[in-house]
Formats: sequence, C-alpha cells, structure tokens
Amino acid sequence: MFRAIDRSGARALLIGRRALVALGIPVMTSDYDFWVHRDDLAKFNAALEPLGLAPNKTVEQAIATGRYVLENGEHVDVLNARAVQSKVTGELVQFDAVWAQRRELAYEPGVHIFVPCIDDLIKTKQWSMRDRDIADIRLLEIKRAEEST
Repeated sequence: MFRAIDRSGARALLIGRRALVALGIPVMTSDYDFWVHRDDLAKFNAALEPLGLAPNKTVEQAIATGRYVLENGEHVDVLNARAVQSKVTGELVQFDAVWAQRRELAYEPGVHIFVPCIDDLIKTKQWSMRDRDIADIRLLEIKRAEEST
C-alpha cells in the first residue's frame, strides 16, 4: 500500500495512530488514516484500486463532505478537507502548511511515507480529543522531547 501511494505522486499524509507507529511509538490500531490533498484524490484512489480498495464516495462527493473511506479487508479513512479546526486551541490546521513541514520516513528502499511533523501531528490529535488522542499527545510530547536532546 505504501509503495503504491508513494509512486502515485499524491500528496498524502499518514495521520492517526499508524503515524505514531511509523515514528516508532508502540500503539495499537486496526485502520489507516490519511489526509490527502483534494486535488490528488483521484491519484490516491487509482493507486489503491489494484489492491482492491474501493472508495465509498466519488471524488466530488468526498470533496463535498471532506472525507470518505476505502475498504476491502483494510479500512482506510481519508480526510481531504483543506483545513480542520482544533477543538483545543481553535487553530485552523491547514493541509498545505502541514505538508510543507512533513517528515519523510523510509518504509523500504525507494519507498517513503509522509507524516506530519510531531507538532502538526499533535494538532491533528486535537481535532477529536478522545481519550486515546489525549494519550497519543502525551506519547508524541515524549517523542518530541527525546528527539530534541
């Protein structure tokens, strides 16, 4: 999946708990969450189609609602809003700004995963502020502190 996304050229950020796992933080999750630039939704969907992942909405419907799901054995939540407001700070977190500060992680030789920088990943966790998001923020703050020493 990561190889297909990387080769598609879609601006796609792995967010949610899988992003924490990619950063080396041991948490459990069963799905994937991506924040994809809305201009790249067709590329993203086309890349995952050969894997049997089918969107539950057309690109136009996804843009209208800001999100959709790809499913077939795996569950992939796709956010495509240009910006999302933090429930904690009220700050508007914009895709383009997060993309500009993204981290590139090597998945395997020649294949990369893009995740928000830790500060921006914390901001994405502030969108819902569920108990697990609060716990994830604490883990991300520890990771940030470890990386700054």
